[in-house]
Amino acid sequence: MTVSERAASVSVYLDELAQQRRLSPHTVTNYRRDLLSLCSLIAELPGDGGFDSIQTPHIRRFVAQLHTRGLGGRSLGRSLSAWRGFYRWLGQRGAVTHNPVDSVRPPKSPKALPKALSPDEANRLLEVAGENLLAIRDQAMFELFYSSGLRLAELAALDISCLEDLQAGEVRVLGKRSKLRTVPVGSKAREAVAIWAAQRGRLATADEKALFVGQRGQRLGVRMIQLRLARRGLTQGLPARVHPHMLRHSFASHVLQSSGDLRAVQEMLGHASIASTQIYTHLDFQHLATVYDQSHPRAKRKTD
Repeated sequence: MTVSERAASVSVYLDELAQQRRLSPHTVTNYRRDLLSLCSLIAELPGDGGFDSIQTPHIRRFVAQLHTRGLGGRSLGRSLSAWRGFYRWLGQRGAVTHNPVDSVRPPKSPKALPKALSPDEANRLLEVAGENLLAIRDQAMFELFYSSGLRLAELAALDISCLEDLQAGEVRVLGKRSKLRTVPVGSKAREAVAIWAAQRGRLATADEKALFVGQRGQRLGVRMIQLRLARRGLTQGLPARVHPHMLRHSFASHVLQSSGDLRAVQEMLGHASIASTQIYTHLDFQHLATVYDQSHPRAKRKTD
């Protein structure tokens, strides 16, 4: 099997995956990278390079090679998941007789907690007066991120048709796997969006449906949103590089600290499993541990 034939099989698989499971473009891009990496590793082996010639020891060797090149446990886990699904698809079409990935597991890696801003840092990030049109737009975007815990792609995809719902205190977004959810919007975010909506016509082209647009009048891309937020963080003197997912983590952590309602946070974040949301209980515990250390008489260090 030639390199182009292997790549063609990967493309057919990903096309079907995108249409049937409606995966996000970002996920499809990651799967493509993982599967093309598999094709490259297969090409290094002697023989015809067919998918059916790969055995479980080969897969373990591939994982070891990628691990030595710097890939961590999470990245390898994603690669194995992509490979496993691809081989399952090949098996359903009779292209292979076995799935060599089934029994292979990635090496364990330390579980890093998501980074979140403190409430004071979040307020510092957002307490900025809109000095110009782009600053007004940015303020609306960042308030909405923090107010509702939106994903980057969800915010970028918002259209002006959502303004009525926004001013009513909620926003409907299409999340992962085309799952529609409705989340509340706070008063600060509603106010910031209303100010931007009144000015949006100065930038947007006549037929543009996007709520947030760039200087050319068209929908603002995800990369530019990331850059604008990072720049805001630097301007406000925050210690870490601020990115959209950090605001989502901050939203979840702060709501959980105030309410203790894990199910509600799960619903607002759009997590399919409560296990995905439970990571924020660790963040909450860190907060409680800090309070304990500062306040409990037997936790305080004595000073001479």
